[in-house]
Amino acid sequence: MTHVAPDPDRAAGSLYRKVAADLREAITSGSFGDAGRLPAEGALAEQYGVSRGTVRQALAMLRADGLVTSRRGTRRVVLGSARVQSFSELLSFTHWARSMGEEPGGRLESLIRRPADAAEREQLRLEPGTDVYVTLRLRTLSGTPVMVERTVYPPRVGELVAELPPDVVSHTEPLREHGILFTDADHTIDVVAANADDARLLGCRRGSPLLREKRRTTDPTGTPVEWSQDRYLPGTVAFSIHNSLASSALSRHARDSD
Repeated sequence: MTHVAPDPDRAAGSLYRKVAADLREAITSGSFGDAGRLPAEGALAEQYGVSRGTVRQALAMLRADGLVTSRRGTRRVVLGSARVQSFSELLSFTHWARSMGEEPGGRLESLIRRPADAAEREQLRLEPGTDVYVTLRLRTLSGTPVMVERTVYPPRVGELVAELPPDVVSHTEPLREHGILFTDADHTIDVVAANADDARLLGCRRGSPLLREKRRTTDPTGTPVEWSQDRYLPGTVAFSIHNSLASSALSRHARDSD
């Protein structure tokens, strides 16, 4: 790990972010190993030439990213090096992967046009009898399968998706060129059992638990442009959400039995 020299003219925010970035790089490179322990706060403060408060702020960022435990008064335990996706900004899978230094990949397994069911009509605000375009795609990070993406598009968007090459990495970028903007989204995270398609594409057992992100995305006018369900292999990604007393993007819902 590199040494951050003290700089009294630099804002404290810049210092703790630099410490967090350096520790994050060490964690993701495997320097501490899974379930390993970081040095104590005092040792980190001395190593980086900063105050303990700055170290605590840096550790809070790593905790929010799901990389270390939250317990104070002891050496933090490294939870793992799963790629972290934050909901503080809306990023496509492709943009997010590249921001993490990964090479995104996508392979279209199927694209069908059919009448929307009741749930799809509600999510996409469609009239009865309206057709939708449904895609099934395998997404990869640097060649490794990590997620199966199921997306339902309304007609005006689906017609454009149907014209894209089957091996195109991103749907979002070419759609943006046609004036389809993805600006707001509602997310729901839960766990589901892998079905036959998931098992075949991800190389897991049928019935294995998968992390599911359900997402409805709208354009600047509030019109839905996609309804997606992404299923991730455990240990490949982690999601982070920031909360405050003033506002929160996270809400807890009681789930009814299926």
